[in-house]
Amino acid sequence: MKAAVVNAWGQGPVYADLPEPQPGEGTVVADVEACALTNLTKGIASGKHYAAKTMQLPMVPGFDGVARLADGRRVCAVGLGSGGMLAERALIDPDRAVEVPERLDSVTAAALPNPGTSAWITLSYAAAVKPGDHVLVLGATGVTGSLATQLARSMFGAGAVVAAGRDADRLQWLGSTGAQTIRLGEDDLAARVTELHAARPFDAVLDYLWGEPAEQVFGALAAATPAGTFHATRYVQVGSMAGATVTLDAAVLRAAGITATGVGLGSVPPQVWQQANTEALPKLLSMAAAGEIELRTQARPLSDIERIWTESAPSGTRVVVTP
Repeated sequence: MKAAVVNAWGQGPVYADLPEPQPGEGTVVADVEACALTNLTKGIASGKHYAAKTMQLPMVPGFDGVARLADGRRVCAVGLGSGGMLAERALIDPDRAVEVPERLDSVTAAALPNPGTSAWITLSYAAAVKPGDHVLVLGATGVTGSLATQLARSMFGAGAVVAAGRDADRLQWLGSTGAQTIRLGEDDLAARVTELHAARPFDAVLDYLWGEPAEQVFGALAAATPAGTFHATRYVQVGSMAGATVTLDAAVLRAAGITATGVGLGSVPPQVWQQANTEALPKLLSMAAAGEIELRTQARPLSDIERIWTESAPSGTRVVVTP
């Protein structure tokens, strides 16, 4: 069969022939229909991610995707071991797979699990968003930030959502869904957050950027909090597209009721990740099938994997590879 094959850690995959996968106890061979090209997939293939320690070379990358079982059902599944889903066929555990609604295309379904479950965990577990909350999404025009912005209202009942991002077209679309918007690089982020927080304090901040934008938001939250008052704001660090570090004045954490936490494989209990797959993912797939959430995708052929691997995806778009 044809597959994307990594022969050395840190090197991109090549399009090559591999022997057919052989099923074992609790696994079946399924025909892959689509596989999302995510940062997690690239991280594992680099050899730097801890999951790579359990794998042997040569390996097929591709953490999650959509496959068709022998009985005709399409499922969202995870590629097992060193046999990922950037291939024509893959080994999966059918007991851990989630069925894809008939009305949902395989490309969209493959793109949804990674950003969808991450957004759900961020909103439900780390930020603990509840109905009526005021939520700021920093980096809302990215793939996961866009889904989090949509889900904050549609699934968690947030009273108001503010979307901050750079992509003007995507920001305009998020505005059409009911979110207030801040255009990074054009609007004064600190001034806008200060104004909004003073008028209605933020209950949660979902940060997919970090770096300088985070520094501005931290400062704005403190500046907008009147002396002698208290409001709890849950600041959740998820991504670092704008920088890996921040400089934070210690007075900020003394001047405002900010609690900061992160979302990642090491900061979220395993049972929460499991709940995201068994409870949240079926709901997300149904919402996507019904047109209640929107996710930008770009389908690319597996035969072009060597070029796709090094290209930058369009802003806010998930690249999905099809055999």
